[in-house]
Amino acid sequence: MRQRQLATALVALGVVLLTDVLRVWLPGIITIFGQAASTPAELMGAFALGWFVLALAAPALIRRAGSRPVTLAAAALLAGTRLALTATPGGRTQLWLATAGLVAGLVWLAGTAATTERPVPGLAVGLAVAAAGHAVLDTYDLVWWGRWEAWLVSAVLVVLFLAGHARRPVPSGSGGARAWLLAGPALLLAGMVALSPGLARTANSYLQGDPGVARSPLLGLAPLPVAVAVFLVAALTGAFVSSPWARAGGPAALLAGAVLFALDRGNLLLPALLLTAVGLGACLARTGAGPVAGTGGPAVDAGHTAHGPAADGSAVDGEATAGRAPATAGRAPAAGAARAGARRAYAATAGMLVFALAAVAYYSAYDIGYPNGWVPVAVAGLVAAVALTAGPVGDPAPRALPPVRTTAAVTALALLAPLVADDVAVVGNRSGPPARLTVAAYNIRMGFGLDGRLDLPGLAGILRRQDPDVVVLSEVDRGWLLNGGHDTLDLLADRLGMAYVFAPAADPLWGDAVLSRWPVTAPRTLPLPAVGAPTGAQALAVTVDLGDGVRPAVVSTHLQPPPGRQPVVQARAVAEFATAYAGGRPLVVAGDMNTEPGDAAFAEFTRAGLVDALAAARPLPTSPADRPREQIDHVFVTPGLRPGDVAAPPGTASDHLPVVVTLTLPPV
Repeated sequence: MRQRQLATALVALGVVLLTDVLRVWLPGIITIFGQAASTPAELMGAFALGWFVLALAAPALIRRAGSRPVTLAAAALLAGTRLALTATPGGRTQLWLATAGLVAGLVWLAGTAATTERPVPGLAVGLAVAAAGHAVLDTYDLVWWGRWEAWLVSAVLVVLFLAGHARRPVPSGSGGARAWLLAGPALLLAGMVALSPGLARTANSYLQGDPGVARSPLLGLAPLPVAVAVFLVAALTGAFVSSPWARAGGPAALLAGAVLFALDRGNLLLPALLLTAVGLGACLARTGAGPVAGTGGPAVDAGHTAHGPAADGSAVDGEATAGRAPATAGRAPAAGAARAGARRAYAATAGMLVFALAAVAYYSAYDIGYPNGWVPVAVAGLVAAVALTAGPVGDPAPRALPPVRTTAAVTALALLAPLVADDVAVVGNRSGPPARLTVAAYNIRMGFGLDGRLDLPGLAGILRRQDPDVVVLSEVDRGWLLNGGHDTLDLLADRLGMAYVFAPAADPLWGDAVLSRWPVTAPRTLPLPAVGAPTGAQALAVTVDLGDGVRPAVVSTHLQPPPGRQPVVQARAVAEFATAYAGGRPLVVAGDMNTEPGDAAFAEFTRAGLVDALAAARPLPTSPADRPREQIDHVFVTPGLRPGDVAAPPGTASDHLPVVVTLTLPPV
């Protein structure tokens, strides 16, 4: 039993470390290798897929060199790169460190698969612990902290992981390939939907009463512990493998959750999260259940070690109970175990290739332009098919972990998240209607600076020094797996002490937002015509209640023109929507417009009667942040608002500079 528990703990710890590395490596493709979105999406996709294809050579390496030395070397490299990422300065160093950690993690996974027949408990616990820990950290990973606490926790994880590999694994039986095949798809579905803290909070924020937009929720992470609990109950207890109806229920729930997620509607995210969580856990349990007696191939049990070469390529010195067996007695079982280990290793690496293919296919759609809702549904369909064809189920397999206590412990960790990671939004913390209103507009590039590091302190510091009343944000990410699963909006809002309203553009997790120190009412969102651009765009209008009947309108937008064209159609739509929404009240329209003064799209706003609030400081380039030369971030206002104190504060916490302007309000 202790051997099974150790194997399960090692799989779980390895999944946690590999997930940590992926949360650095995936956004590095966009922000470091991608060179501020100037690199073709096809080239970035080829770079990403190449490493997973390379990992397909790991099983052959394992058969030649033995699983133990290969697994130990890969584990050491995975642990070392995970620790080193805590101190990396960003840039190419960060990208190549994360790449080394990724390849090491894939090789480690293959080596572990070669000697582990029943991975489901470890995979399930690893995915759940990674999600719960991410939630407790408010989706801001230890890698980005740079403080002693991050070093301490990271070192403990690494030491436990390496210490567990000191004990030699025992050869496994002939099964387990199906379960290992699902490791990659399960990692994708858990990170995108089922166990995503960012999606859990975003789903909760869409339930605040305003159709189509999301507001700062109270205890926003509350759905995550529920998802963790139902996932682990389904995966560890075998509750969905006891009858034909129950066995069909897991795949059905998984497919239903994936379909709801693919519909791209904020009010469907919560049922998508819960259905995918329970369905994914049930499908994993189905592939990890024991076969009917007599249907499996020859097995080498932990307590009955065969003579001859073991699955890890080392000699196994077993003895028969009635004396020493002939030299040839154990060769056939050992050879069968070695072949089974190779099958599991190939299954694990193939499953991770599915992860990479699906991630590239889903997210590259926002650069190239094609429907991507089929991707999570196809991956869920693959998982469901593997689960449904796993064969008849006999007696339950011996449990390496007590399912109820394990579920309770991990759920308790997840329950800390709503208590320690959710801050209460603050609004109306200034008296009076003010005489002046300071507005900032900032394209935050999902929170990543020019060095490729998640730089929420840098973003918050730049804005905090300007002391804005209202902040308009573009390129806001609330849980994309590609960007590490961070809820950038909530993290930034907490640091600024401001409540937010968010509107989706590309999908319910990516769009634009308005943060305000004052109460915000009557939010409205308008999807903008795509006119051939692959990434969606919208305009978010809110009313800022300054008291005593002073209620200016603020519109946040990020125009997305097709390559080589001006966003004239979108600019016209925003100008018409904004002026109609304001209805004669003071109006502010701000954001990344992707147009410069004098361009046709810029003229659409002035033609609608709006004034360039930054005109006195022109030229005012804002992009790229390290050598700004393009004037594409703007603030337009109605003539009654008098602009002053215009600035574009320097900084590299994003690839844009913010623009800030103080507006004198008309007398009441």
